[in-house]
Amino acid sequence: MKENQPSEVLSTTDGLSLVAQAWENREGPAVFATVDVAKTPNAIYVGEISYFPGEGFIVADNYFSKTRANIKSGTRGAILFITKERKSFQVKGSLTYHTDGPIFANMQSWHDPKYPGVAATLLRVEEAYSGAEKLFQQERR
Repeated sequence: MKENQPSEVLSTTDGLSLVAQAWENREGPAVFATVDVAKTPNAIYVGEISYFPGEGFIVADNYFSKTRANIKSGTRGAILFITKERKSFQVKGSLTYHTDGPIFANMQSWHDPKYPGVAATLLRVEEAYSGAEKLFQQERR
């Protein structure tokens, strides 16, 4: 496919597979963006983040403040990362905050104990992009 040509949007399964492959080939920290109830954006770098197949991205809450408030207000979020080939990927979706249960336990299994790891946020991937190209979008629940 040539650059700037529109492409066909992938199925959710194929799109998630492409995102998972890109995630395994990522470089550096990711950017985690949320918005508050007044629609003011907030973006932070996150190093403690993992892709959880079939669920989405889990981000460890080590030092959230505005981010935590935004998540708890029920807004959506986005995660941006780049691959070693310098290709950008962005995922967007609903956010849930976990202080116990399987999502929290998953985060506890990989998070570095030198950080607090007080909770885990799950971003359920509902749409994904590679650069400006939309990979897929699910209907909102």
